[in-house]
Amino acid sequence: MQQGNIFVISAPSGAGKSSLVKALCEKDNKVQVSISHTTRKMRPGDINGVDYFFVNHNEFEEMLTQNKFLEHARVYDNFYGTHIDSIRKIQANGHDVILEIDNQGASQVKQIFVNAILIYILPPSIDELKKRLFSRNTDSNETIQKRLSEAQKDISHAKEFDYIVINDNFATALDDLYSIIRVSRMKANAVLINYKF
Repeated sequence: MQQGNIFVISAPSGAGKSSLVKALCEKDNKVQVSISHTTRKMRPGDINGVDYFFVNHNEFEEMLTQNKFLEHARVYDNFYGTHIDSIRKIQANGHDVILEIDNQGASQVKQIFVNAILIYILPPSIDELKKRLFSRNTDSNETIQKRLSEAQKDISHAKEFDYIVINDNFATALDDLYSIIRVSRMKANAVLINYKF
């Protein structure tokens, strides 16, 4: 069985990353999202073990001291981490793994898995990003302003990624993302490892 690829997908808050990843998984059943652990509070509609594994700060720190995380980061006063065993399990089943993490995490993953493919989702503009954040109606004005400030810093790291997808039109962005997944499966080292001569 061919071992799956690791795809890291990052974006500023409000760029549409989660919606694109959800649609991608519906389109291709060989893609599976790694569920991160987080210390952030559950939002309405969140499901533990589906959206995130929600843990308290003490539980997170305990896993950290046991080196359970492939990567971890502090984002907006909360901690997020990817459990390394979950990645290995998904790959062993021949599925591609998607990690929805920030650029700090992407850099950490690339240091350990050099063949990981890094994809950055960009909004069409900062003005459009601002509209999207306000239309979600989930955060205070102060939080949105903080997210916009962080977004500009975050976007400066886009050049460190292998691919950039601009989410101006959702269907087009999804097609672009799916094309990256498909072409990555055709890389010579991925195909020839299981080819019978």
